[in-house]
Amino acid sequence: MQETLSLLDLSKNLIDLLIMNTLKKIFVVAFISTLVVSCKNDVEPEVKTVEVEVTKRDVAQTLDPNATYARVEFGIEGMTCSMGCAKTIEKKMAKMEGVKSAKVDFDNRIAMVEYDEAKVSPKSLIETVVSVADIYKVKDMHKVEDFGNAAKAKTCKPDCKMACCTDDAKKDKKACAKDCTKDCCNKEK
Repeated sequence: MQETLSLLDLSKNLIDLLIMNTLKKIFVVAFISTLVVSCKNDVEPEVKTVEVEVTKRDVAQTLDPNATYARVEFGIEGMTCSMGCAKTIEKKMAKMEGVKSAKVDFDNRIAMVEYDEAKVSPKSLIETVVSVADIYKVKDMHKVEDFGNAAKAKTCKPDCKMACCTDDAKKDKKACAKDCTKDCCNKEK
């Protein structure tokens, strides 16, 4: 019986050894297969699509040099910050086809746009500003020869005797602002 037990133990050990060797071989083959598949060199490069922001140089190339360009200035109500409001409106107008330049001055609440009259209208500019957010309102749109004339300070005529023309009132811009809308004041030229 001793011999039978030893034979049985021997066969059991042999089976365990065979199973272990087989499992080792399976793991080695799986590992090598994984390395071969993961390190495979693709001949074709991966193609990625990237959006490119239009620069001022790109816009200048698409503008018609023979077009008639108009300049307008207008106020924008509802802006609360320079980056989120003014810059967003400025970028939106600058991307319009036919717009040569667009600048929004947050401090003065004024937009200055130069555009091709054949492609852009004052109405489309208003629609673009309002489309950014419903809180923005365009006011006092008017054509100008040069930008900045509407924002220049007003001065008094030499013969004006109103309070806004005194030296004290000129220092206090808020007090002067109401009176300077009256007839004796004019825009600086």
